[in-house]
Amino acid sequence: MDAAATRDAPGRGRFVFSDDYSVFDWGRMPDELPAKGAVLCTMGAFNFERLEAEGVPTHYRGIVPADGDADDPVPLPEAETAPREMAIDLVRVPDLPHTPDAGYDYDAYHAGAGANYLVPLEIVFRNTVPVGSSLRSRGTPAEYGIDADAWPDEPVSLPEPVVEFSTKYEERDRYLSREEADEIAGDASIDALEALARDVNRVVTEHAEQTGFDHQDGKIECAYLDGEVVVADVAGTFDENRFSYAGQQVSKEVVRQFYKSYDPDWVAAVSDAKAEADERGIADWRTLVDADPKPLPDNVLRAVADLYAAGANAYTDEAWFDAPDIADAVDAVRDL
Repeated sequence: MDAAATRDAPGRGRFVFSDDYSVFDWGRMPDELPAKGAVLCTMGAFNFERLEAEGVPTHYRGIVPADGDADDPVPLPEAETAPREMAIDLVRVPDLPHTPDAGYDYDAYHAGAGANYLVPLEIVFRNTVPVGSSLRSRGTPAEYGIDADAWPDEPVSLPEPVVEFSTKYEERDRYLSREEADEIAGDASIDALEALARDVNRVVTEHAEQTGFDHQDGKIECAYLDGEVVVADVAGTFDENRFSYAGQQVSKEVVRQFYKSYDPDWVAAVSDAKAEADERGIADWRTLVDADPKPLPDNVLRAVADLYAAGANAYTDEAWFDAPDIADAVDAVRDL
């Protein structure tokens, strides 16, 4: 039975993965991607089980089969079909108060959290620096170990992975200094958060290479659970991470880039609203957007759904989904 977390003890809960998706931090878009929820649940469980096998602590307890019981989760290999539910250890997520004058009140967040809470940070790891990456605006190539005076006009592989910290529950994510992140993390050790991110990146990158993918970057969320920092949410999926296959993106980035040419007015409105909200100290920039995103064409939805499903089959090396071969799915989205 699901049980709420308290200030002194974790609870038990589950994720039910939907087919909704979001780009540009908008929230729920007008369409659903068929089977996306099952893809993310399957890949998340697959990666959690690999992490646990390598001694990386997580909040994962198993998957819940379609006819199963959340009180008795099972390992992914025991599922007969791709799951949509994942059983987890549950922690508290207090409100994060905000006022225009004082900004976000993290002291209040931690006062309401107690000893078991979701760390209000995203820990980002990067193996490459694509064109347009915000990392380019935060440092020179030399600062990241790259022998160049200026950032080149193509993606760059980093000699060593870079780990950064950004906000999790603010209306617009912002990158933080290590000192700022340490303060926001509360009792969770910033060194432990970084170490977990590097471990997740290593495990996902190694498996991606074995299955023909290039793992470019990603992020994790973490929980402070009984005095230990553990990996939370999900890890190594096409929403949280950027992968490529044969030079083609296999991630949510495909939809993001498509919208830039398909619905440029809405994309511009989102960008303008974020800038205006920053200037005026408004937390919810979405209230400043007068337009809604257009639904995706049916052929695009189908191609992206096939890409997700084919990618999950290839990454897990098991035919969970009725989907094209990964090479065919990749070819189908190249010219969207």
